[in-house]
Amino acid sequence: MTATATAPLYQFAHGRTGDKGDRSNISVIAYDARDFDHLVTHVTEDAVRALFAHRQPTAVMRYVVPSIQAMNFVIDGVLDGGVNDALNLDTHGKALAFLLLGLPIPVPPRLCVGTS
Repeated sequence: MTATATAPLYQFAHGRTGDKGDRSNISVIAYDARDFDHLVTHVTEDAVRALFAHRQPTAVMRYVVPSIQAMNFVIDGVLDGGVNDALNLDTHGKALAFLLLGLPIPVPPRLCVGTS
């Protein structure tokens, strides 16, 4: 791999989701603590907002929790009104974690050939 190679986020982290009304929260937890700062650099509020643009989020907030190498994204307005109001098949938004984990990010430098 070169320094500009990309890979889906799920190769470096796993995720969990939750919901309250029309708000989804998605946690991203690094598999390897050595990659956490790299993930923080590339998995930003702007990147998540762009990825979810088709769902028209009204707000995207990121909370970084370094002690457990995790980030939590709170995304408003993406559940079509929430469990009781939505007509979509995934009213809880569980699949939204899979969308986020598919985000292409640069491969961490430590994993690229010719770097340490």
